[in-house]
Amino acid sequence: MKVGIVGAGMVGSAAGFAIALQGIATQMVFVDQNADLARAQAQDVAHAVPFASSTVVEAGGYADLAGAGVVILAAGVNQAPGETRLDLLARNAAVFRAVLAQVQPVAPDALLLIATNPVDIMTHVAQELSGLPPERVIGSGTILDTARFRSLLGQHLGISPRSVHAYVLGEHGDSEVLAWSNARAGSVPLLSFAAQIGAPITGHLRDQIDDGVRNAAYTIIAGKGATWHGIGAGLARIVEAIARDQAAVLSVSMRTSEVLGVADATLSLPRIVGASGIQGTLMPDLTEDEARALRASAQLLAETAAALSL
Repeated sequence: MKVGIVGAGMVGSAAGFAIALQGIATQMVFVDQNADLARAQAQDVAHAVPFASSTVVEAGGYADLAGAGVVILAAGVNQAPGETRLDLLARNAAVFRAVLAQVQPVAPDALLLIATNPVDIMTHVAQELSGLPPERVIGSGTILDTARFRSLLGQHLGISPRSVHAYVLGEHGDSEVLAWSNARAGSVPLLSFAAQIGAPITGHLRDQIDDGVRNAAYTIIAGKGATWHGIGAGLARIVEAIARDQAAVLSVSMRTSEVLGVADATLSLPRIVGASGIQGTLMPDLTEDEARALRASAQLLAETAAALSL
């Protein structure tokens, strides 16, 4: 499958690097308003390919996206230290309008994969502007938050995070919800597993992990200016599910008609992702507190989207 990446900055290049090294795409094209940057990133990634795969990596213009099965939108301005994801909205909506006007005529059948923050609102913007069915416009959503949650739980339990099954729901941002109540390690409920190995889940630990997941981006941004490796790998995982028609359950964002009584919210839930895009949505069993928090997150995102003038 051919993959296009619009925006050859750190997130776009990290996604391209991860996709190429795993051999997920047969061909990949970087497009950026800075043609020299796109060319440099393509060459750099292409020089890594002989060590791992046979993906053909190139730079080009929008016309070179023709035939792409997925186009990743990673264009936009970076999040500044102290700036929330929602603060980025006004600056990035204008960027998307210009980008989509050039992407769609040449790649009308491509799925759109949104990486630009604030990703839930930008996914809403992309779906609204493109006119594509919601299931064909996928936001990276909380796929990275979910990975952070699993990583921290795995560290505490002393097991691989790939054996931890836990999700972060709602907004990719301050109102996100860590779904503790249905987290599992292997096939065992989290609390039971933790008790069996003598590593209890205390209130203090929950607070530490919640803070570690919720504020990871701010910590990384304060240290190096932006995040890119984690989200690059997350985007590659979504592309893999599409390219290989895996019907994988991933926490990604989609415009959703109703969530816990809130209409028209674009947010993350566990979704079944395959070749046609999002093929189904799952609603986890939640405690009253978790459901209340998810409803509040959905309401925040729905109200923000409703206020947009597109």
